[in-house]
Amino acid sequence: MTGIIDVGGGIRGVFSSGIYDAFLDEGFTVDYCLGVSAGAANLITYLAGQRGRTLTFYHEYFMRKNLLGVENFLKNGSFLNLDYLYSTLSNEGGENPLDFDSAMASPSAFSLVITGAKDGKAYYIDKSKFTKNDYVYLKATCCLPLVCKPVRIDGEDYYDGGLADPIPYRKALEDGCDKLIVVLTKPRKDYLIPLEYLPLLRKIPGRYPEILHLAETMHTRNKEALEELERLEKEGKVIIAEPKDCFGMKTLSKDTDAVLKMYYQGYEKGLEIMQNAKCKMQNGE
Repeated sequence: MTGIIDVGGGIRGVFSSGIYDAFLDEGFTVDYCLGVSAGAANLITYLAGQRGRTLTFYHEYFMRKNLLGVENFLKNGSFLNLDYLYSTLSNEGGENPLDFDSAMASPSAFSLVITGAKDGKAYYIDKSKFTKNDYVYLKATCCLPLVCKPVRIDGEDYYDGGLADPIPYRKALEDGCDKLIVVLTKPRKDYLIPLEYLPLLRKIPGRYPEILHLAETMHTRNKEALEELERLEKEGKVIIAEPKDCFGMKTLSKDTDAVLKMYYQGYEKGLEIMQNAKCKMQNGE
């Protein structure tokens, strides 16, 4: 079974947006998708077959003040307005609705990961739990500490899935994948560096000490994961897709030129992945 893991990365997720648009253009499909943060939003749109949808989000909507900015924090306590992103824009009747029915009808498995704020555990949410026009799990997996208030589901608070399981390859292997495409949104060496917002997170007292602990240890867990994935890559079981250049983009950068550069870099990477896959099939691997 062939699967994709997309680790997200805020607006740098436009890199994987380009990959999936290339896949859609060529009719390339996989059996299994597991997304983290923005990677989950990209993957569900890929399964819905909505070419170009996520590029519009990164290139246009992310530049709007009512999506990302200080005004949002003053109004509702979050710099990033997840309700605008995954309700106002994405629901039926919204400016750019998710084709929920097509995504659910896809034969490919899809799930995402969220982090329990209280216990720091990873929770994997299968698409069977999704409800049309109620994309609370997408909000939760994209909920960055400091940037957003935690997302409440059934009386419990949740944050970005990348805190608990930043590169969830073990889950994909447990679920039966024997070949994996692992999509990173910055060069792999950059995953070994502590989180950019960690110094600020340490200074601001929070309700959930487990979240701080996860943030502090993420780069060491990334190192362990990447070492294992590189071993599997040498064995031909894993393709690690990473950008060569992020053009100065951080998680929440607002640079439309850099967004397009990363998107087209991702599109070329998608073509490369498909060519790689075709070569392996011809060689009987």
